Amino acid sequence: MIYVSDKAKDKVDKLKKDSGLGDDYFLRVSVVGGGCSGLSYKLDFDNEPQPRDQVFEDQGVKVVTDLKSFLYLCDTTLDFSDGLNGKGFHFSNPNASRSCGCGESFAV
Repeated sequence: MIYVSDKAKDKVDKLKKDSGLGDDYFLRVSVVGGGCSGLSYKLDFDNEPQPRDQVFEDQGVKVVTDLKSFLYLCDTTLDFSDGLNGKGFHFSNPNASRSCGCGESFAV
């Protein structure tokens, strides 16, 4: 399962609305190579599910990930911060053994 915090839900809903995206769009979360620690998160809106996608829904937000990324994302929570220490989405990933100082990448 991939979880979505209240703040992340509000921000995803606002971004979808501001972009004029319909209910057929979902949040695609994936893990790609790169960043200081070796792996980075990628977020995007999509409306084309792939055959091996893993589909979850939390707080009314449909979250889709490919099978390979799910191995890194299992039990991760997507959150959003708008505080003074940085604004944006971030992940609370229990599978990450370390992350870089900026929080953009991680390792397992």
